[in-house]
Amino acid sequence: MSDARLEQFKKMVVQFPDAPMAWFSLGKLHLERKEYADAIQSLESAVRLDPHYAAALVSLGDAYAGAGQTDKAKAVLITARDHALAQQHPGLAEEIDERISELG
Repeated sequence: MSDARLEQFKKMVVQFPDAPMAWFSLGKLHLERKEYADAIQSLESAVRLDPHYAAALVSLGDAYAGAGQTDKAKAVLITARDHALAQQHPGLAEEIDERISELG
């Protein structure tokens, strides 16, 4: 993966520390790189700034799952599913249900 992208996203969170999208972008890149601890830290920041950010919650659940924290992953994904349904995104809710069932 490109270190230039990583540096770009790191700069973005420094410039816009209160922007959930900046933290989400950084966390998503860490998740793609399987850097689960860094992904969790960034995605938790995104969710702290916007607790209803369904995509960030889903990615946070994926990061917890990747880190072997299955209970946290399930809890976050259940919250994400609830927000997806409340935001009229049944397709996303179904996708989240699949993730939850895969966790066992």
